[in-house]
Amino acid sequence: MSKRKRYKGVVVSDKMDKTVVVMVERFAQHPLYKKYIRKRKKFYAHDGKNECKVGDVVEIEETRPLSKLKRFRVVRKIT
Repeated sequence: MSKRKRYKGVVVSDKMDKTVVVMVERFAQHPLYKKYIRKRKKFYAHDGKNECKVGDVVEIEETRPLSKLKRFRVVRKIT
């Protein structure tokens, strides 16, 4: 079992060559008010075959630094 982080998210940009921007959304509880709030973060992920398009749900995995911003790679396309 690998200890690398894996996230599911939606592709929000595919304009770069072999790179996609993936928006990962999670719910976190506010420390004082206890309300659940939506938190979002964008990750740059390596897509070697340029197969992901905007709107696709993908799974990404942590990897070694591939460029200045890329630290993830696309594992599989879910939808």
